[in-house]
Amino acid sequence: MATFFDAVKRFVSGEAEEKRSIRSVLLGPPGAGKGTQALNLKEEFGVCHLSTGDMLREIAKQDSPLGKRVANTLKAGELVTDSLVIEIIEANLQSDACRLGFMLDGFPRNLTQAQKLDDYLEKQDEPLNNVVEFKVEDEVLVGRISGRMIHQPSGRTYHEVFAPPKEPMRDDVTGEPLMKRPDDNPTVLTRRLNIYHEQTAPLIKYYSEKGILRSIDAMQKPDKVFGDIYKYFKQ
Repeated sequence: MATFFDAVKRFVSGEAEEKRSIRSVLLGPPGAGKGTQALNLKEEFGVCHLSTGDMLREIAKQDSPLGKRVANTLKAGELVTDSLVIEIIEANLQSDACRLGFMLDGFPRNLTQAQKLDDYLEKQDEPLNNVVEFKVEDEVLVGRISGRMIHQPSGRTYHEVFAPPKEPMRDDVTGEPLMKRPDDNPTVLTRRLNIYHEQTAPLIKYYSEKGILRSIDAMQKPDKVFGDIYKYFKQ
């Protein structure tokens, strides 16, 4: 049986069929490590990584009514409307960057979004073929989130304790400043986790019934987590 990895190689060589070989959702609570693993998988397989969080934070920087509304929503640890998120995702899926495949990070967040995503992809004859669930205990997430630092241009993630940069608050590659997200604090995290468990967790059952859910222990070391996902992508 042809693997995801084989399909990607055929895409690169020009021998592949037109369908994107990797059509995946990374599902898990904030701080589970989805962004970190997505960067590694993007480099390995050449597929795009669409993080709704990153895209919305870019919109929040805009000096516009929409930007201000999104900024206030993110600071409160709440979710933006389904219609806006779906519009952003569909537009990005049509980009050339996603021609080999895609990983969705932070979307869908609820059953309504999941069903609308399925409808859109089925019209393209490219349904999801892999959903990876990152399993992490809530108490572990508080420690991860509180010390997290981000290099915004690249998406590289550091941690004050677990993965500190070589120089304080500086990116190892570029030397540019790191930042802490305003919503990376215990109060907002608790609210985000409550929302996740209430709205997003039911997706585990939804995708499990479709036979495309793969669960991993995301409390392992990052290289072990990557290895587990890599194996799923090769199946």
